[in-house]
This record gives sequence, structure tokens and C-alpha cells, in this order.
Amino acid sequence: KKNQVLDLLHPVCDGISDFVFDGILSSPKQWEYRNKMEFSFGDEVKDGPLTLGLHKKGSFYDIIHVNGCRIVHPDFRLILDTVRDYCADNQIPYYHKNSHEGVLRHLLVRRSESTGELLVAIVTSSQYEDVVMEEHLNKLSELLQKQSLEGTLTGFLHIINDSLGDVVKSDETHIIYGKDWFMETVLGLQFRITPFSFFQTNSLGAEVLYQTAREFIGDALDDEANQTVFDLYSGTGTIAQILSPVAKKVIGVEIVEEAVVAARENAALNGLTNCEFIAGDVLKVIDTIGEKPDYIVLDPPRDGIHPKALEKIIRYNVPQMVYISCKPTSLARDLEVLQARGYQVKKVQCVDMFPATGNIETVCLLGR
Repeated sequence: KKNQVLDLLHPVCDGISDFVFDGILSSPKQWEYRNKMEFSFGDEVKDGPLTLGLHKKGSFYDIIHVNGCRIVHPDFRLILDTVRDYCADNQIPYYHKNSHEGVLRHLLVRRSESTGELLVAIVTSSQYEDVVMEEHLNKLSELLQKQSLEGTLTGFLHIINDSLGDVVKSDETHIIYGKDWFMETVLGLQFRITPFSFFQTNSLGAEVLYQTAREFIGDALDDEANQTVFDLYSGTGTIAQILSPVAKKVIGVEIVEEAVVAARENAALNGLTNCEFIAGDVLKVIDTIGEKPDYIVLDPPRDGIHPKALEKIIRYNVPQMVYISCKPTSLARDLEVLQARGYQVKKVQCVDMFPATGNIETVCLLGR
């Protein structure tokens, strides 16, 4: 992973930025670190028995039962087996992607690292009698509550999704048992997690990542807390809330409205009054913000920053900014533009958020 990042950055930075590479910080957990999984119902071979798991690599249809998966907590594996066995024993049909007929679509499991609370949701089509489906779900809920889970089942949900796409989304959500949220703690801050909350999938790794970003940023923000910080592509506002104690004001911009609602709720929950969150596309929203930033944090999606948005960000001419990237190729492309416009890469730190995969997070400090 180190070579992957440096092989991309050196051709872009050599002769322009003499940066310090601080290596890769490891995830606190190498195994069982994922706090969220979306499993699919289907069959492993055409017209085979029902299974529940993940798509076979390179296949749109074949599903492999993954009860040996080691990047998730054993509670995930026990829930996976319990749900699959119940649905198979009761011959509940799975949803066929071609004919759009059938019922079972996905199993969503989320787990709090700090409390061990588990949120489980069965995603189905509406192609079953309500009373029959309700009876099955109540029995399955009771069965899950009796399992020897290390954590606690805090909620069991039924999500109805009749969209044609093979994605986990909700037309309707019904609580079968418990509640539809749990709390997670990151660097002393509380976050309310719901079925569709955007949140880092490695909670302990997220602490390492955000601590790294805070250290990079802390070098630039003074103790008088009189500076305005823009947190662009802010998600549920984790970075904004971590920075709020050392800033006069933090303004987060995020295109996903549900994430913005969650960010506002979490900021209120943590008693933070100097965070503002705006829903919208960074490209359009930054033209409407009256304040000017003293500092900018960038945490864009995998494809990086829209070229026109990047130009607007550069025109703020802030002395320093931090770029957090989950895809080194996108980072290298954007750094080329930033350096051409007068910025230099000062420091680079990687964080291994996804052990046993090829993915890596990279934090870059840039200065004029």
C-alpha cells in the first residue's frame, strides 16, 4: 500500500513539493473491524438452494455464503447463518433481478464498536401478503434475540424496497423489534447511527484517521479559536465536530441531505453550537456562503473533486488545507491541479482503514 501511494504521488510532486511521508498508521484491529455489512439473498448456482452472502467476484448473480468472513465480528456471522437458515427452512423466495419477482433482497447489519449494539434489517419487495411476512419477521426477530450474541440486538427492522436497482434503499421501514438507531463514540463524540447513516465502516480506524487530520489541522489553527473552517464533503460532520473546539466556526457542505440532517442532530447531541451544515453540491453551494474560510478540509468521494469545484476552492487562497482521500489515483489527479495553482504538499500520512483489502486512506497537508 505504501508503494501504491508513493508510486502515484512522486511523479506528480517531484520537482514541485518536497513532502514528508510519515508512513502508514495501522488499523487498531486487523480482523473483525467492519461495523456494517450488506448481504444479498440469491443462489450460489443457477436454480440452486437459497443462500445469503456476497456476490461472487465478477458475477452479478452468483451469491456466496460467507460465514467464514474474518473482517466482520462473529455476531455478523451468527446473524447471517440464523437468517439464511430460517428463510431457507420456510421456503421464502428470493427476489430475482431479471424477472423482478420474489421477496428476499438484502440483509443489513450494523454494529457499534463502543457498545456492541446491533441493528439488523431485512430488505424485501412487497410481493408477499403483509400478514404472512409479518408473522415470519416476528418469528425471526424472536429467534435472533435468543442467539448467543456477544453484543445486544437493539433493533430489528423490515425495509420494503420495490426499486428495480440492486441497491439497499427504503420505500418503507417498519420496526419489528426495538429501535432504529444506536450510538457510536469516536474521539469522545457521540454519533447516532441509523440504517442508512453514512459512517466510516471501521470505527476504531476512523479514530486514527480523524486524529491524524486533527493533528495536521491543529498545526495551523491558533488557540484563540478565531478562524472559520470549511469542511467540504462533510458527510455526517465528524471532522467538523472534531475541529469545532479550536475554530470560531465550522461550515460543512454535503450533497446527501440525510447526512446533513444527521450532522445537525449529532452536533446538537454533542452540545456544539459553532457548526453549520449545508445540504447541496459543493460546486454550487460555496458561491452562496457569505463567510470566507481561513482553512479548508476536503474529504471528497472516491472520484475526487469536480474540476470546476476545485477551481472555486483554490480561489479562496487559504494558506493551508488538508485533503483526505480514499482513492490515491483521484488524489494524485487533484494534487496536480492544486500544485499548478500554487500549493505544495507538505506532509503525507496514510491510514490503513481496510486491512486485508487493497484500499488505503491518505491524509495530505498542503500549503501556499
